[in-house]
Amino acid sequence: MSGWNLFKMIMIGAMVWSLGGLIIAPIQAQAGVDAKELIDNTCSTCHRFSGEPVSRLKLKAPDLKWGGNKYQHNWLVGFLEGKEELLYPNGYRWDIQRKQADHVKLNAEQAKAVAQYFEKNLLDSRIEKNAFSIDKLTEREVELGAGLFKEYSCLGCHQVKEDGKKIGGPISANLYNSGKRYNFDWLFRFALNPQDFTPHSGEYLADISPLKLRHLLGYLMTLGVDNYPLHVPWETPAFKQTNTDNGKLLYKQYCVQCHGAEGAGDGVGALGLTNPPPANHAKMALSELPMDYLYNVVYYGGKSVGKSPNMPDWGLTIHGQDFVDLIAFLRTNFKGGNEPEVVASSAGASSGDCTQPRKTKKAPASFLNKKNPVSDSASNISAGKKLFMKDAKPVSCLQCHGKKGDGRGPLGGGLKPKPRDFTCAPMMSKISDGQMFWIIKKGSKGTGMMPFNSLKDKQIWQVIRYLRTLEK
Repeated sequence: MSGWNLFKMIMIGAMVWSLGGLIIAPIQAQAGVDAKELIDNTCSTCHRFSGEPVSRLKLKAPDLKWGGNKYQHNWLVGFLEGKEELLYPNGYRWDIQRKQADHVKLNAEQAKAVAQYFEKNLLDSRIEKNAFSIDKLTEREVELGAGLFKEYSCLGCHQVKEDGKKIGGPISANLYNSGKRYNFDWLFRFALNPQDFTPHSGEYLADISPLKLRHLLGYLMTLGVDNYPLHVPWETPAFKQTNTDNGKLLYKQYCVQCHGAEGAGDGVGALGLTNPPPANHAKMALSELPMDYLYNVVYYGGKSVGKSPNMPDWGLTIHGQDFVDLIAFLRTNFKGGNEPEVVASSAGASSGDCTQPRKTKKAPASFLNKKNPVSDSASNISAGKKLFMKDAKPVSCLQCHGKKGDGRGPLGGGLKPKPRDFTCAPMMSKISDGQMFWIIKKGSKGTGMMPFNSLKDKQIWQVIRYLRTLEK
């Protein structure tokens, strides 16, 4: 069939104009597919395949002159067949009509031919292969990238999913399947300066370091991808051939300045660090800590888990096997010292008094008197216990508060002030559910209590239900 006859068939039998774009019925299968003819006579009615980048508000649909770099083959074929969700929740030209416009649907043969044409002919010389790497991406890096997605205002225009629900501004392309849609080399180059591709269109250049860019792009490349192959550092061969003598030397070189020669938290830095003071490793059972938490807090620093920002992120300074040896030394050398002593009350009560005076900031009035909205059913208490014992992130509650909730966890002995003793009924009866919710959510400055803002509100209330069962 000639290009002119194909064009007439499409125009007469299939096209309907709407303000949001073209609505095109599925194209019937033809013997032999001329991808270029199909693109020239169909796709180009909305998309541009040449010319300088212009504002989105001057286009009908996204430019595709770099389409061969931009999209993964399987996703592109599926999208052209109508098997993938449309990308723009309110249509590409939301300024004209906030409505998704249907997209042309090709048959399998046509879709494959068009995708192959893209990959051979629609290439951008600015896209460099393997210019940036997210090799050995870790779970923690993905978590940091998710935080950066919000910090750098990406959520203002792009939708992702949290707990299966869409969140974010439905302005630009949704990104909850970005990992199976975009080629990484294109995504990296786009991130360096989106204005190179969509000038004056709302895309902006963020002030971001290469390391943070790795985290952000790594996060995007996991979205929509089942079982993304994340790297687990402590499962590598390096952790099976550690040298704790080398680790001890590294501890002396980098850690004793704050944590002290014996790890007692009495290094020279402790003279000016009191809120909170350096951790007393000598009284901590670091050998019992989950490996992911110990590795991450040393690699990414205290601030990465809501603890002291004075604890540096050593991952860029201590490299390779040296870092592994340091972790090995921490785990083999610090196995717990004296259990936390019983704290006397400020009123001069006996040494057997379990109350623990605090200068903890009160929750806002809207939270302070809030009642627990989840019932004290066995299922809620059980769910709270599971979070307390194991599932809470970045580290389970028992690591500080102990299996019994008495403040005698593996980390408890090295913290000042000591972790709360949830078994102390006289003290706990004076702490409202609302106050506990606020502290769990936001953390407590000047203590070892980190914010657990990754927990859902219901989960926090379930933890509180469990804590109330510990009072004696």
